[in-house]
Amino acid sequence: MKIAHDIETKYISPDTAQSITAMKNRNALIASAIGTTIEWYDFFIYGLIGPFIFDRLFFPTLDPVTGTVAVYATFAVGFASRPLGGLVFGHFGDKIGRKSVMLVTLIVMGAATTLMGLLPSYQQIGVSAAYLLVILRFIQGFALGGESTAAGLLVIESSAQAKRGLIGAVIQTAGPLGVLLASVSAFFVAQLGDEQMLAWGWRIPFLLSAMLVGVGLYVRLRIEESQAFASQRLRQSHSKIPLVEVIAKHKRAIIIVLLASMTESTFYYLTGIYSLSFVTKTLGLGRGPAATGIMLANLVALATVPLYGALSDRIGRKKVFMAGIVGAVAYLYLFFGMLETRSPGMIVAAIVLAVGLIHAPMFAMQTSFYPELFPTRVRFSGVSVGKQFGIVLGGGISPMIATTLIVYNYNNPTIIAIYYSTMAGVTFIVLALTKETRERDINE
Repeated sequence: MKIAHDIETKYISPDTAQSITAMKNRNALIASAIGTTIEWYDFFIYGLIGPFIFDRLFFPTLDPVTGTVAVYATFAVGFASRPLGGLVFGHFGDKIGRKSVMLVTLIVMGAATTLMGLLPSYQQIGVSAAYLLVILRFIQGFALGGESTAAGLLVIESSAQAKRGLIGAVIQTAGPLGVLLASVSAFFVAQLGDEQMLAWGWRIPFLLSAMLVGVGLYVRLRIEESQAFASQRLRQSHSKIPLVEVIAKHKRAIIIVLLASMTESTFYYLTGIYSLSFVTKTLGLGRGPAATGIMLANLVALATVPLYGALSDRIGRKKVFMAGIVGAVAYLYLFFGMLETRSPGMIVAAIVLAVGLIHAPMFAMQTSFYPELFPTRVRFSGVSVGKQFGIVLGGGISPMIATTLIVYNYNNPTIIAIYYSTMAGVTFIVLALTKETRERDINE
């Protein structure tokens, strides 16, 4: 790397060197986005298939409500393992680099998802089927705990300060794109008859992961390490134990990321995942409108997330994030009422507005705002600790909490909005007291 750098700086004109750097950054952006899209596809296909069918495949001895809770509890396992993945991969990401972590997490995630598609059901091997499902879901979350930070850091740490918000938001669109692909896959599988769906149809979206991972590995093997990490490696400025250092010296930044992640992920999983169960289980409607709403919402998010990212480059990260919080709190009091109209068009509109427009400003800030709170030497560990624990305490358990609250509140969803408002209010206050980060030098 040192030799290549010397050649570029000494024997190539500044304009040519700038073009080469731009091309490398563009390739890194594309490779990171493709791989992250695949990982989000793998992780979310469970959330889109599971609520419809896994209670009958893996928990058939439970009543419908308890079976739904069991499915969401298994869904939450994937979130519970994300902090562990964040801690492990955060350590190695700060020690040996972002690229290596990106390759390993992609392989682990793809293997777990493919094996999930090969699982026998409860009727075939009994309760062991549920145990295996939980183990594979745990592995999925473990891998995503590293991936969701590595890809963003690799790109952001090579980006110009004036465009970090936009570039970070482009990486974030890999999430909606992955969910969109998962939604399309689930939609086509849902067209099968119930008997075919139970027998073999549900397996197809999971088995597709093997092919997608091959594509992701091909593009990721061709990229280089981030500029900030490469510069740090040349300076030999590594932290001996990044996790210990970041907890000792950057507690406030970790708390900010944790609360922001809780608030962002809870709103998304209540409106983009739990809504499937609310429409089908609580309201007794077909899954078509909700599934269509999720597909269209993520399609809209592909456009709105970069726009919010670009806006943050002009007015700042925390202003955009705080605007998202205000919108989310206000909208959640309307959201379930829109679903309760039982109108297919209103259900689709409710989900599109929630995920495509109102959630987007919070989601867009993650890849720029969170990393800007930490120095390079402990950035991976710091972002991972705050983000992954925040997602577990927020989005990971929110569908299960919502299901329980609905039952004990006589199917009145207002209690869910109150639950969210309390969490979001705390986050809003903390962000209001936080300094803006968009001008910070990310190479420090």
